[in-house]
Amino acid sequence: MPVISFASPKGGAGKTTAALLLATELAHTRKDFAVTLIDCDPRQWSVKWGQGGQVPENMTIIPKPSEKDILDEITKAKSKTPFVIVDLEGTNSTLVAFAISRSDLVVIPTQAGPMEGESAGDAIKLVKLQEQAFERKIPFAVLMTRMSAVIRSKIEKDLTAQMESASVPVFTTQLLERNAFKSIYAYQCPLWALPKSTYKLEDAKQNARAFAGEVIAMFVKKKSETPMKEEIVA
Repeated sequence: MPVISFASPKGGAGKTTAALLLATELAHTRKDFAVTLIDCDPRQWSVKWGQGGQVPENMTIIPKPSEKDILDEITKAKSKTPFVIVDLEGTNSTLVAFAISRSDLVVIPTQAGPMEGESAGDAIKLVKLQEQAFERKIPFAVLMTRMSAVIRSKIEKDLTAQMESASVPVFTTQLLERNAFKSIYAYQCPLWALPKSTYKLEDAKQNARAFAGEVIAMFVKKKSETPMKEEIVA
């Protein structure tokens, strides 16, 4: 029952959009699975999005819990749904630390830029700190967001090269700058329920589907590797 947290100290990184896209894609493509999205962002954008009345039947949105309740909410969600997604607030708080400590994957959204890269580095440091505190490996990966579909800038290339040299995991899929991703908030509906006239809607759907597929593949790979490790130890 994976817990997937989205963490970014910097506002505007596309954290909430990425979390909401993943949650709705999982609910849509894996209808036999249920998804819980815990909205820890102070602005409660996912909660507001859900007020449009088009939340998938197999998806539940939980409003921001208190610091003392976050662990209980995650545990409760894990007992009810196969996927738990946590959209964290953009501050270095006890709530964020607790959620990361219970995560099976931390997604760190970032745009291409010096400040953004530094913020991603801060999020990685927080993950590493929780690894030390709880003596467990916490997988993480950087997700490039709001990227141009046409031009790959020098800043993006430099940031990617820096991450590769530092052995920082980076998603192959990038979430591009799409009008459809903004429209899900305006229409308060999932991507697939947007009007067909939405600009390049199919491209946006494919982009979101690729991201969700890459996340699922991470857990499939992890599950397939576990027996091999046990066998080696034995």
